[in-house]
Amino acid sequence: MAERDGIFAGDDPFEIARRWLAEAEESEINDPNAIALSTVDGQGMPNVRMVLLKEIEDDAFVFYTNYGSAKAAEVDGAGKAAFVMHWKSLRRQIRVRGTVIRESGEKADAYFATRSLKSRLGAWASRQSQPLASRKALMAEVARVTATHGPSPKRPDFWGGYRIQPLEIEFWADGAFRLHDRFRWCRDSAQDAWEITRLSP
Repeated sequence: MAERDGIFAGDDPFEIARRWLAEAEESEINDPNAIALSTVDGQGMPNVRMVLLKEIEDDAFVFYTNYGSAKAAEVDGAGKAAFVMHWKSLRRQIRVRGTVIRESGEKADAYFATRSLKSRLGAWASRQSQPLASRKALMAEVARVTATHGPSPKRPDFWGGYRIQPLEIEFWADGAFRLHDRFRWCRDSAQDAWEITRLSP
């Protein structure tokens, strides 16, 4: 096992990730939980977009989206995804690759209920990734769903979460003279033990 100390210390990569995120929340100006989520479509063409990571569980990273979106179609089609989380203020990043399953039960309901009313109504109104005639048409749909669903809309069936269970996690920190520190955690399945390797910068 690679020898690690300081910011890389620990036997649980999810705990290290939570620790780094907590530090970023103190120093990053906007959205310290933003991740660049990468997927591929049915032809193998890659795609990437920024989304917000909402939870680091004991065995997964969780984000939420519209299941009718392009990202959801690509995640469901491949069953795999990757992301990078980068913090300029800390000069650190975390890269993750793994398998993905939906989170569409009670946890998704509970998270949806914590969102602002406008965000919940927006989730109902938006046909994410689909062509839109105009912003006026979108706002008219927001007005319609507001009248239909009232002040406490429930989570729509077409909206929920995804849990990325990593098979690979890399922790990266900036080093002097571009001699960065990199540690890769790898496993063959979510049930296997992690193998940790220090990588050349």
